[in-house]
Amino acid sequence: MSKQSITSRGYALKQRPNGMPTLDCFELQTQSLAPISQGQFVIKNLWLSVDPYMRGRMSDAESYVPPFKLGELMQGSAIGEVIESQHPDFKVGDKVNSMLGWREYAVSNGDMVQKLPETSLPEQSFLGVAGMPGLTAWVGLNIIGEVKEGDTVLVSAASGAVGSLVCQFAKIKGCRVVGSAGSTEKVEWLKSLGVDAVINYKDYNNAAELERALAQHCPNGVDVCYENVGGDHLEAALNLLNRYGRMAVCGMIDLYNLEDAQAGPNNLANIVKKSLKIQGFIVSDHWEHYPNYVAQLSQWAAEGKISWKETTRKGIESMPKAFLGLFKGENIGKMLIQL
Repeated sequence: MSKQSITSRGYALKQRPNGMPTLDCFELQTQSLAPISQGQFVIKNLWLSVDPYMRGRMSDAESYVPPFKLGELMQGSAIGEVIESQHPDFKVGDKVNSMLGWREYAVSNGDMVQKLPETSLPEQSFLGVAGMPGLTAWVGLNIIGEVKEGDTVLVSAASGAVGSLVCQFAKIKGCRVVGSAGSTEKVEWLKSLGVDAVINYKDYNNAAELERALAQHCPNGVDVCYENVGGDHLEAALNLLNRYGRMAVCGMIDLYNLEDAQAGPNNLANIVKKSLKIQGFIVSDHWEHYPNYVAQLSQWAAEGKISWKETTRKGIESMPKAFLGLFKGENIGKMLIQL
């Protein structure tokens, strides 16, 4: 039996968006947790994650993950602490990573819950640099993009949770790195990380202008493009990529909130002309690399080779606005909610 009744607040999807989501799409619910039984435990969430991929789950279109159900609590990555347990593998005080986000407390039987490994990294980093975004950056660059020392690497959305790590991983590999970001602050931060050249894409009106600006910093063309945006960025990259260039397609955030279909790039023939390799990927298909990645990351962090930023909002009530802020460029690095 539970020692005391726990009241938990969390967000459910109230209605599916058409185009950019609004606050009306979310409903804050209050629930009383039922007493736990044998094989269950209670998690008090400490940190919650919002990620661009969640936009896809708000729609009912077929995708690689099921859509959120209307009226039910949404899911997302979370770091929490076990505060009550009748489960043999989880004890009170354990710090865990789960998909039971968008809420303050959760009851679990252990499915999709992992204990945090023993490292010197801060616990919230397992939602960012040491979690899904970090592994996404590493897999996309190394496994999909097959990056090599001396390559020129182009990164769109370079100041985000994934892009900022791609930039640093590529520099460690010995590459020339060129990035695109959306504010002067973001540009200057990336330069401070050692990125060779960064442009503010908001200074340019179309794909042709974007391409000319990027080309100035890629005198030998581009060998690997890490694509997070799509749209004009994708079109520019297809022109800049060298023969046998590789593109790792992680996201298309420029397209997520379109109300109507938009014409695609007019230069797709470059894929054939240049013998380009373009591959999309989902990081969950590559989770076998995670232990080695965290070990390598811990070493890099200890050596001062990697740094990261977090944009933090406080309290469960801030979660919808934090999520919407991802599509307005309000975050530098990982967007987090601290409870």
